[in-house]
Amino acid sequence: MSDTLAEIRTLDDLQNFVRNTLCDKENLLAEITSMTQRALSRRGRNCGLQFSVQGPRNVRLGAIWESDHNQIYFYDARGNRYLKLPLPHRIEIDSLAGAC
Repeated sequence: MSDTLAEIRTLDDLQNFVRNTLCDKENLLAEITSMTQRALSRRGRNCGLQFSVQGPRNVRLGAIWESDHNQIYFYDARGNRYLKLPLPHRIEIDSLAGAC
């Protein structure tokens, strides 16, 4: 997995990685699973993204990318955090405004 983390350099890379990781957790097909995202802000400035994947049978998985520490937190269908990954490369926060 660390090889894949090293390849994340853009917002598109981050979105694809998060979708694939969440879908792998519940054996969902990433190609047909929809994912939503929204910007997170703190004190008026963007500080990350929240991702949500909805699968069949109302399975909902989530992830949060926290830009200050450049980490992704993954949550299972029960809302329990099951994975925390630091990213080796920073993603430009200016690109968040157009992403959501």
